[in-house]
Amino acid sequence: MRGRRGFIQIAILHLLKEEPMHGYQIMKELEERSNGAYSASAGTVYPALQELLERNLIELDTETDKKVYSINDNGEKRLEEKSKFIEGDFWIEWKERMTWRNSEESMQLRAAMNRWEQEFRKAMKQTRGNPKGVLELIAFIDEITERLKKKNVK
Repeated sequence: MRGRRGFIQIAILHLLKEEPMHGYQIMKELEERSNGAYSASAGTVYPALQELLERNLIELDTETDKKVYSINDNGEKRLEEKSKFIEGDFWIEWKERMTWRNSEESMQLRAAMNRWEQEFRKAMKQTRGNPKGVLELIAFIDEITERLKKKNVK
C-alpha cells in the first residue's frame, strides 16, 4: 500500500503544482487524468493528503468553506527529486500505470504473487531453527532474483 500511496502522493503534488484544489477536485482530476482507469476514493486520497501535510509538502487553507490544499516549496523540491526517476510526461505514466493495474494480465500477476507469498511464508515458518533450511531458502531466493534480472535485460 505504501508504494501505491507514494505514487498517489506524487500525482497529488503534480495537481497542486498546477493549482490549489480541495479533496473532491483532486479525486475527480486523478480519475480524469487516467481516462477513468483509476477511480480515486476518499479512503486513499485523504490519508495521502494527511501524510503530505505531516511531511510539510503541502499546505491547507481552512479560511474558505472547503479545505483547499496547495503545494509549498518543500513539495516543489520533492517533485523535482522525483522527476529524475520518471522519463517523459508524468500524466502519460500515470494513465499507463492505472490502465495496466486494471488489466487482466496485471490481475493474474498479482494473484500469482499472492500464491507465491503464501508459499514463501510457509517455507519461512518451516525453516525456523533450521540453519541449513534457511541457507537453502536464501539460495533459492537469490537464484530466482538472478533469473528475474536476466529476464528484465532485453
